Amino acid sequence: MQERDNKMNNITKESNTLLPTSYIQWRKDIEQLIDTAKLKSAISVNMGTLSLYWNIGKSILQKQEQEGWGKQVIEQLSKDLISRYPDDRGYSKRNLGYMKSFAMQYPDFPFLQVSLAKLKELPILQVTLAKLESEGKEVVQVPLPQISWYHHISLLSKIKDEAQRAYYITETAQNGWSRDVMLLQIDNGYIHAKGHAINNFEQTLPPIQSDLARYIFKDPYNFSFIGTVALQNELDIEKSLTSKITDFLLEMGRGFAYIGRQYHISVDGDDYYIDLLMYHLKLHCYVVVELKAVEFRPEFVSKLNFYISAVDDIVKSPEDKPTIGLLLCRTKSNKKAEFSLRGITQPMGIAQYETEKLFADVASALPQIEEIEKSIEDLEK
Repeated sequence: MQERDNKMNNITKESNTLLPTSYIQWRKDIEQLIDTAKLKSAISVNMGTLSLYWNIGKSILQKQEQEGWGKQVIEQLSKDLISRYPDDRGYSKRNLGYMKSFAMQYPDFPFLQVSLAKLKELPILQVTLAKLESEGKEVVQVPLPQISWYHHISLLSKIKDEAQRAYYITETAQNGWSRDVMLLQIDNGYIHAKGHAINNFEQTLPPIQSDLARYIFKDPYNFSFIGTVALQNELDIEKSLTSKITDFLLEMGRGFAYIGRQYHISVDGDDYYIDLLMYHLKLHCYVVVELKAVEFRPEFVSKLNFYISAVDDIVKSPEDKPTIGLLLCRTKSNKKAEFSLRGITQPMGIAQYETEKLFADVASALPQIEEIEKSIEDLEK
C-alpha cells in the first residue's frame, strides 16, 4: 500500500492526463524562459524609446543654450514632426518639453547617479546597503529603462528629489506598478510608510529575515479603497477588504498571498477565528493579521501572540519560517506599542490604517457652495 501511494505521489493529474510530478516544475521553468524573453524584449523597446526622447531633448537643450532658440522653435518642431510622422505619437509640444526636462534631469542617461549617502535615508534593505558599502561604492547607478516613458514624465513632475525618484523607479520596476498605481503609492506616502511599522523583528528573527520583515511591513496602511462603509467593527473591515482583494493585496505589498478570513483553528476543543490569514512568499511564512476598529490597546498583543503560537503549532509546516503577526489598529500610540512588544518572543508588527484620506482629498477638490452659486449667477448674467 505504501509503495503504491509513493508511486501515485509521483504522478499528478492535469488536463485529464496523468503526468510526472516533475512536469509542473518543468512547465514553470519554460514559462520563466518565455516571461524573461518577453521582459527583455519590452526593455529593449523601452530603451529605444527613452534613448530617442533623451537625444531629442538633449538636442533641444543644446540649441537653446548655444544659439538662444526660444519656445517658438519647439512649437514649429512639433508641427513639422507630426506632419512628417503622422502615425507616430509623442511629438506634441508638451511631450517635446518633457524630453527637454528628461535630458536635463538625467545627463548620465541611461543611468541616474545617486549617492549612497542619500539612499541610506530611504527604506532600503540593510543587506543591500551593506553589499554596496562592501563594494566600496559611493555612487549607485539606477537604470532608467526599468520603467516606461509615461512613468518617467509623471515622476519628474511629482518627485523633485533625485534619491526619492531613484527609489520609486526601482520599486515600480520590482513591483510591476502601472503608472496609475505608482502615482497612487506616491500620493499615499509609500516612501514614508515603508518599513515604519513598530516591531520586534530584530529581537525575534534571524538578521536576514528580520531585515526583510522590517522592510516589508508599513505604517500606515491606506484602505481608503474600501469606501465609506460603516467601519464600526472588525467584521465590516474584513468583508470590505476581502471583497476588494486585488486592492488589498496591492496595498499590503508584493509577496503577500491571501489564505482566508475568519480562519478557524481549534485549541483544546475551543474554536477561534483569525481575522485574516496570509502567507508571504519571500519571507516563506504565514502572517496573522488582526484588525481593530479602535485605538491600540496593550491587551491586543496577547491575543495576537496566542494566534501566532497556534498557527505555528497547527498550520505551519516544517519548511515554513516562524509565523509573523501584524496588528492593524485605527490609531495607535507608538510608545504604548513599543512597550507592549518588550519581552514578546513571537515576531510581530503594529501599524495603523487609514480609510478617510481618499475622501478627504476628493472633498477638498469639490467646489464649495459659494463657488457653485457664483457660477450659476455668472451663467444667468
